[in-house]
Amino acid sequence: MEDILQDSSVKVADSLVVGGGIAGLEAALNLANTGQQVVVVEKDLSVGGRMIHLSKVFPTLDCSACITTPKVSEAARHPHINIITNCELKQISSDENSYWHVRLQINPRYVNESLCTGCQDCEEACPVVVRDEYQYNLVGRKAAFIPFSIASPRVAAIDIDNCILCGACEKACGPGAIDFSQEPVQTEWVVKSIIIATGFKLFDSDKIIRYGSGKFKNVLTAMQMERQLVPTRPFNTVLRPGDGKIPEKIAYVLCTGSRDESVGNPICSQICCMYSIKQAQLLLGALPMVDVTVYYLHIRAFGKGFDEFYQQAKMMDVNFIKGKVGRIRELENGDLVVRYEDIASGQVMEATYDLVVLSVGILPNMDVEKIAGLETLELDPFKFLNQRHEMTNPFKTNLPGIFMAGTASGPMDIPDSILSAGAVSALVNKYNKQLLETTVNSLEITSWND
Repeated sequence: MEDILQDSSVKVADSLVVGGGIAGLEAALNLANTGQQVVVVEKDLSVGGRMIHLSKVFPTLDCSACITTPKVSEAARHPHINIITNCELKQISSDENSYWHVRLQINPRYVNESLCTGCQDCEEACPVVVRDEYQYNLVGRKAAFIPFSIASPRVAAIDIDNCILCGACEKACGPGAIDFSQEPVQTEWVVKSIIIATGFKLFDSDKIIRYGSGKFKNVLTAMQMERQLVPTRPFNTVLRPGDGKIPEKIAYVLCTGSRDESVGNPICSQICCMYSIKQAQLLLGALPMVDVTVYYLHIRAFGKGFDEFYQQAKMMDVNFIKGKVGRIRELENGDLVVRYEDIASGQVMEATYDLVVLSVGILPNMDVEKIAGLETLELDPFKFLNQRHEMTNPFKTNLPGIFMAGTASGPMDIPDSILSAGAVSALVNKYNKQLLETTVNSLEITSWND
């Protein structure tokens, strides 16, 4: 242990949090506020996770960014938290004292973070336009770009895969922050515990060919509609991408990629019903004359205030049809015909809409499986991290010192994710102190390096 402290290339912290979403940041802040030194690893260019891209949260309709950004700001400025973005966890191993040795790879932004002022001059000068993944491909962005307006850190990056190396960004950058010589950098850390808060993946709706996702321009996913409802939306109002028309009739197809063994996801995603109802209410606020129809199998409004939220949507004249959508086809004018089985009448019927939104489900984030040293980490039958005991010990994995938070363990909404982060941080704080007491050569955090 003393050899580690004497090695200047090895950095030391109490805990490593894998994932900079709302659960990871909440856990990191709770631990840091007790004096623990925490390093947060985020593979994206900014922390904030999915929540920072949402419009409002259900059922209170509070501003999502207003909840997330204070936590992002607090974590970024906390003296006991070290945030590393654009970083991957490559390998972990445990030593004889039950400490975890972690190898991280920081991928290049091709921009010097200490020099970049976030002015976006490089973005304006860049001639290359590609699809903007942060707006879910609704609009374009430049190859030199800042991910989104409230990104943390607010530092530009170069999309080297699409960059034509014209040098326009270098000429436009006053501080001289552009650096095409950057290469991946690997760092070594030693920590007592690891919290896996890697979040979830969204179901790829293109896999259900009969719905026309990826083929019909006016078939959107729920996240694409979500981006049209946020203050930083890509358009001035809600539009259908095919022709820029303001939609008058919108349909939601629930359980797209959930509760469906034919696409490999037999479980309920727990959030699709409620986020669809939330979007329906927000659409009626943005477009008062719009007609919104929700096709569902079962409405699962199980949380506090959820059923009242559902009833409120009904009173706002959102139309709910209990039926299974079989197919969607496109007309010449871009309108969409939804063919469905009306369960109440037992008949197969059709209806025409300007826009169809697919309420896609949650899938496990399989990136954890790619990490060397975690091959023995147990997964449940649905490929989420396996909880030691769902009721009495839901935050421990089968490996001592490795814990889980948020949707790494299964589908859950934002309040439950924050609750799990609070619980696991208390558990990790206790574990770290016990490990320190039982280690013969106690590891003092003397090589903390920002």
